[in-house]
Amino acid sequence: MKVVVLGAGVIGVTSAWELAKAGHEVVVIDRQPAPALETSFANAGEVSPGYSAPWAAPGIPAKALKWMFMKHAPLIVQPRPDLAKLGWLAQMLGNCTSAAYKVNKGRMVRLAEYSRDCLIALRAETGIDYDQRMQGTLQVFRSQKQVDAAAKDIAVLQADGVPFEVLDRAGCLAAEPGLAGAAERIAGGLRLPGDETGDCFKFTGALAALAEAQGVSFRYGVEITRLTVSGGRIASVETSAGTVTADAFVVALGPHAPRLLAPLGIRLPVYPVKGYSITLPIIDADRAPVSTVMDETYKVAITRLGDRIRVGGLAEIAGFDLSLPPARRATLEKSVGEMFTGAGDAAQATFWCGLRPMTPDGTPVVGRTELANLYLNTGHGTLGWTMAAGSARVLADTVSGRSAEIDASDLALARYARSARAQGAAARPVAVAG
Repeated sequence: MKVVVLGAGVIGVTSAWELAKAGHEVVVIDRQPAPALETSFANAGEVSPGYSAPWAAPGIPAKALKWMFMKHAPLIVQPRPDLAKLGWLAQMLGNCTSAAYKVNKGRMVRLAEYSRDCLIALRAETGIDYDQRMQGTLQVFRSQKQVDAAAKDIAVLQADGVPFEVLDRAGCLAAEPGLAGAAERIAGGLRLPGDETGDCFKFTGALAALAEAQGVSFRYGVEITRLTVSGGRIASVETSAGTVTADAFVVALGPHAPRLLAPLGIRLPVYPVKGYSITLPIIDADRAPVSTVMDETYKVAITRLGDRIRVGGLAEIAGFDLSLPPARRATLEKSVGEMFTGAGDAAQATFWCGLRPMTPDGTPVVGRTELANLYLNTGHGTLGWTMAAGSARVLADTVSGRSAEIDASDLALARYARSARAQGAAARPVAVAG
């Protein structure tokens, strides 16, 4: 059947690839002149299933208050009034419990591990090249308190069978020799040897070219204005280039998806969370990272991408603002400068920001909606690159009427309705006979 995919970021392009492999006629529509020019353009570069964890976690509200007074805070909440932001934050706070964290992290790791396997298969099938490295990732702790706090994540890794190594300072330096200049700052680390790295922008562009060669039609520079409904189904998508009809429609528009869906009465709890990156040319390869190092203090990822270092992270809740404050760049430069002194030329770095589509429980929304032929693949937050290949496979299986290879029952939008019903039932008083 004919399937229209709305969005040509890494999620939309991988969805198109998997749908085409499943035998569908696929059309991709995007307002940009080429693929991966928004959130997928300059992300941190890590494919890290083991670090797949929701931001909503026990202790986060207290940490957020402390971060408000830090010069180099990993989280910034702009005070501008925004009802959507307030509602999303309230839902996120509701997930900051031990029970919710365990459920949310478990399903995120399940999808991310599957996605890494799908990426390996895709790479073997196509020979695609994107500055990839398969040398694991290392989370670096600067204090014993951070080392101790990793216990809850380690418990989930153990439960899910994810390989890991708990390292002392010497172990961290053995895994990443470029950290030698930062040895006194390091209390320990958590290494995930199965993780990968790579340039998401290069990957998405290369896969789009492969998909096009397989018959996928890409319509760039086309604004998407609205979806029309008839008889409980999507009849068409209205665009700046005219009306497009299809048998099925996939919304992969990242943080812009809620605006398109709201007129249909579909409430998608996805909010833009701004992230930043700098990309530095390497000037001393011996001091540069081997793979990805996560600086736990600043929540910053430092990744080797060919002859470049990508430094990405931070979270700013500021709506659709795309400004580039020098203070955010300073935080990224501080992290890489302290961890890998002299490895890259910060003066030649490019500075970028993107809007991550975040759900309040951390898990993306992949699957069906209440409209028979409308599907979603969005809400991946900081993990779009990590979860792209697996989410696309789940989406293609769902559209094709096949059972997914993993349990995908808790990935669709319906989980929020189930959660609301459960909370409502818990809140209702119980009548007691007397």
